[in-house]
Amino acid sequence: MTSTLVWTLIAVQIGMGAFDTLFHHELTERLAWRPTQRRELLLHGVRNLLYAVLFVTLGWFEADGALAVIVLALLGAELVITLMDFVEEDMSRKLPASERINHTLLALNYGAILVLIVPVLLVWAHRETGLVHAGHGWWSVLAGAAALAVIVFGARDLAASARTKHLLPKAAGALATALPRHQTILVTGATGFVGTRLVEALVAQDHCVIVLTRDSRKALALPPPFQIVTDLDQIAPDTRIDAVVHLAGESISGGLWTEARKRAIIQSRVALTKAIGRLIARLAHRPSVFVNASAVGWYGLRDDEALTEYGDSRACFSHESCATCEAATSELADFDIRVVNLRIGLVLGTEGGLLARLLTPFEFGFGGPIGSGRQWMSWIARDDLVRLIAYVIATPALAGAVNATAPGPVQNREFAQELGRALHRPALLPLPAAPLRWLGGDFAKELLLGGQCVLPHKALRSGFAFRHPELRGALQAILGTKVAHRPARHPHIAERLELS
Repeated sequence: MTSTLVWTLIAVQIGMGAFDTLFHHELTERLAWRPTQRRELLLHGVRNLLYAVLFVTLGWFEADGALAVIVLALLGAELVITLMDFVEEDMSRKLPASERINHTLLALNYGAILVLIVPVLLVWAHRETGLVHAGHGWWSVLAGAAALAVIVFGARDLAASARTKHLLPKAAGALATALPRHQTILVTGATGFVGTRLVEALVAQDHCVIVLTRDSRKALALPPPFQIVTDLDQIAPDTRIDAVVHLAGESISGGLWTEARKRAIIQSRVALTKAIGRLIARLAHRPSVFVNASAVGWYGLRDDEALTEYGDSRACFSHESCATCEAATSELADFDIRVVNLRIGLVLGTEGGLLARLLTPFEFGFGGPIGSGRQWMSWIARDDLVRLIAYVIATPALAGAVNATAPGPVQNREFAQELGRALHRPALLPLPAAPLRWLGGDFAKELLLGGQCVLPHKALRSGFAFRHPELRGALQAILGTKVAHRPARHPHIAERLELS
């Protein structure tokens, strides 16, 4: 099979398949860590291993007789698996437009390949059975490299399919037990990483949830029952709202910080906070508490200082954005509403946030510390954050700034070591600071190379108990893995948490 056209189409198929795998399956959809995608991962794994056999056979050999019939059967099996995969994807997740387009192009290109290859294989099938070496130069090298890649990803997808049962989140109802019964809670940002879990927890406890969203179709994926509003003006003045949880806003980590993006980050939060204030002003029954999502970036870039809610700040964009958003809540004081500004750390979970971005490189052995690795990472497990939000709503004594971080912050190098250990992979490849500073500017300096050692003084003093106070236990619960127990490596952190 020496046709340049055939091999060109195969090369195109390999390129589009690699893009689909790396960009869609790994980077954007993160299928390997989604417990709902067990069947899709299984189909991907089997199909990838099937591709490996086809690439090696067609790239390096001429399969005659019965072996040609087997190759034809494998080509047919690939078609059947792909059709099953299409059905599974439509049933289990919403595909982005780029993935649908890519799948269409893959199907068309594969059809063209079959039209050219099948007649050749039928000719080979009439020969005496045997496997004859037949190299095709650089085309064979490409086929061999592609075979190796699909073996790696195929084996990983099969393993990921098997582990999905360990990734299933625990029942959400237990996360909101601190709340009194039958509360009506307005949630903004309800379709986000934290908001989705919060709504799930509130609904499971039979609370009435009002979801403010710009995309009502996306909100339909939330667990019912809940009320959707796309504009706060849709809420009638006689609506009873007991609490507001404000999570919405432009993501601070969603891209490089151009001046336009900085303005959008701040304005998206402040504008909605003011709109909620106008809503509260016309309500007959006003909420008793307003919980606002801020961030530990309020403290600015710090070294090894242990920071509580009573600490000061350092000037930088992270501080400016958080301080501006917190200041916008001051207008609610006129309504005698308790305001809580949750200064949230890095939220850990497989469905979003920093951890989700790190899983693929660490799983393939390319993980390691960022820069010097000495910068502090103040983190919190997503379920603990949801529990803390419910606890804050139910605890009148908590007001003002409240640090939403676990009591065991770690330096970046320890975070990398613990994540590598949880995945049973080395974490030895550092990400140099210089290119990050050059490419990312202030974004890299503040979010990747800088940090804060933030402690949840108010939450602990008020009696809140973290389920995951230490990183190792949190990663074990989130990733469904088991690692050996060891004593805390930072006893000085525990000493700093002594509460008088």
